[in-house]
Order: sequence, then structure tokens, then C-alpha cells
Amino acid sequence: MAIYRFRVTFEDYEDIYREIDMPSKGTFLELHEAIHSSTGYKADVSSSFYVSNDQWKKGTEIALLPSSRKADAGVLLMETIRLSKFIDDPHQKFYYIYNFDRPYDFHVELVKILKEEDGKVYPLVSRVVGDAPKNASAANFPLSTGIDDEDDDEEVTTDETEYGVDDEEEFDMFDDEESESGEESEQKSSGYEDEF
Repeated sequence: MAIYRFRVTFEDYEDIYREIDMPSKGTFLELHEAIHSSTGYKADVSSSFYVSNDQWKKGTEIALLPSSRKADAGVLLMETIRLSKFIDDPHQKFYYIYNFDRPYDFHVELVKILKEEDGKVYPLVSRVVGDAPKNASAANFPLSTGIDDEDDDEEVTTDETEYGVDDEEEFDMFDDEESESGEESEQKSSGYEDEF
């Protein structure tokens, strides 16, 4: 039996990748699960592979837990489609979106076709380069639960004394200067008014 070696690269982190050996009779679901056993992400979320060309354009979709709209449209399912059905090129590419709610995009490329080796259990993660980014579900801020947090009800108080100076004292100081200078300016201004 032929063994497909896929290089699975994070689209946004090209220096992080996995090489996974898959039997040709394996399904896209098995590849999906092998990817996530190597990243530590949970595998039971809505995801899709797309048959791609060299420019990573998305073609035929092969889905896991598809939306009802996709299911009604007859989308192919990962658990029923064998990898060999879509390997037409020795460097076949698949664009892979993991978790549509908080997606990570991957490039999956066939890099070698090998012979099955005795004693090896497939799927097999044959190479790991770099640590997978923090799990998508933990990488973003938590979504609102719709329940008001108790912290939101706390009253925020501000200290009116800033940098050790009380605002009222500061204004009193200016008031004294203004009252003194105000009297002088009234006397001077009355003189100027008479001239005009």
C-alpha cells in the first residue's frame, strides 16, 4: 500500500509545520485527526479540506460537521472520502480550515509517496517543527455569555486628588491671584476706555 507524506503548515506561521504519513486508503477524517493529535487542538469542531491548485485556490470541499446549508447542498464528508480519490498530482495541495468559529488556516501538501514499512502504525506524525500556536479557542478573548458579570455592577470611584494636589486648593490659589490682578486690570482698562 502507498503511504502519502503530507506537510501541514500553518498559513500564518510558515516556520511551524508537521509531516504526517497517511495510508492512501485513509480518509480525510483520519488526516484531520492526525493533524490535531500533533497540535493538541480538539478535533471535534466544524472544519473543511478544499482540493487546491498551486496558488491555494479552494476547489471541492470535504467537510466535517457541515452546516445544514452545506449538508443540504450535498457537501462531501471527511469520514466517507478516501485520500486517494483526490490525489491527482505528486504534489497535490489541500487548503484546510480548522474550526470555522475561530479559524486557523493550513496548507496541506503531498511531499512524498512512500512504501508502507512493516512495524509502523499509520497515520504517523513523522516530523514536528515548531510549537503549535496557542489553541484557537483560548487565543481570543472569551465570547460574551449573555449573563452580566458581577464585576460590571461595581461602582467606579475616582480620587479627586491627583498627584498629591487637591483641585480645590489649586483653584483657590488662582482665585486669589485673579482677584488681585482683576482690580488692577479694572483700573488700567478704565483709563484706556477713556482714550478711545
